Amino acid sequence: MVTSFDRSIGTPPIAEAVDRYPLIVSPDARLSEVAALMYKTAHPFQPDPLCGARSSCVLVMQDEQLSGIFTERDLVQLTALGISMESTRIADVMHYPVLSMTEASLHNVFAALFLFRRHRIRHLAIVNDQSRLVGVISLDSIRHILRPTNLLKIRRVAEVMSRNVITAMPNTSVLQLTELMATHQISCIVIVESFSDEDEMQHPIGIVTERDIVQFQASGLDIEHTQASKVMSTPLFVLSPEDSLWTAHQQMEQRQVRRLVVSWNWGKDLGIITQTSLLRVFDPIEMHDVIETLQRTIQQLGLDPNKILESAIDHDAHLPAPSCSLHQTEIPNLNEFLKGIESQVEHLIKTPELTAESRFSVLLNMLSEIRQTQGALQH
Repeated sequence: MVTSFDRSIGTPPIAEAVDRYPLIVSPDARLSEVAALMYKTAHPFQPDPLCGARSSCVLVMQDEQLSGIFTERDLVQLTALGISMESTRIADVMHYPVLSMTEASLHNVFAALFLFRRHRIRHLAIVNDQSRLVGVISLDSIRHILRPTNLLKIRRVAEVMSRNVITAMPNTSVLQLTELMATHQISCIVIVESFSDEDEMQHPIGIVTERDIVQFQASGLDIEHTQASKVMSTPLFVLSPEDSLWTAHQQMEQRQVRRLVVSWNWGKDLGIITQTSLLRVFDPIEMHDVIETLQRTIQQLGLDPNKILESAIDHDAHLPAPSCSLHQTEIPNLNEFLKGIESQVEHLIKTPELTAESRFSVLLNMLSEIRQTQGALQH
């Protein structure tokens, strides 16, 4: 029997995020060849929705075994260090061993995002039961398959954006930009300028990203003597802090980018929102921020949370009982926890007839479970 899946919560089947045709090179491939392959894949002749995600990393294979992984960020760091693209083998600079999971062990998008956050990675190799490579999941591929979701529509850009924006002037060399990216461990530099000598504000006029650096290396650009103004992406599309995360997601998809600049206070203040920060709202360890916001709403309405929990549940609505509450001595079963949270969120969306108090009751239960799990994971 085929069961339907409510895509309104934004968590489509994880299989849809697996790129089953990842870029593969041999250990002897040169960095210049790898950069050219990544650039070519990012600009295909035939449209492929996963090309952007696919071009963000290469897997190194030898004798059908996964030996290592190499990403756009690695290339930026090596560029900043002045490593020769022509003489350096990928085997000498790749990351290994590679974190991998079987497809069957990843039950949903929540689980994948949790692993990304825990291990501070942006790519996860997927293998079969015989440890043979199946494909790759990335933040890019997950963002691409997101559907309209209340979780994105109710959150604002200001809640997840970073205010730690690294900027540079238009006359900064590309080599200096890569050094800034490597030093600050960031994926982009915002190019700014003042419109007059009296203007103290720095107005954003362009951006240079990790993917741009891959392109520059692939095309043989003289990065030491080329200024940012000659190669930056411009004009910028700028978000407001009050825009919804769904708006940010739509603009990323439409413009085929992975980050957007945020500007407010007449350009005096800058922020940046990336696909990493956008997807963070689906991380169960972060979801308590949403629920705490709703808790404040309860207080503003003058409701008693304890009274709600005790007596406000509409039993005729068949609210799902908390299925994953943790005892203090219990080690959290992450997969079951994620399933429970997802089930409760899905139930709220599917049953608009629930009273406001009943909804708050479910959300407060979720908050309690998330906090217990967060505490257990931190010990």
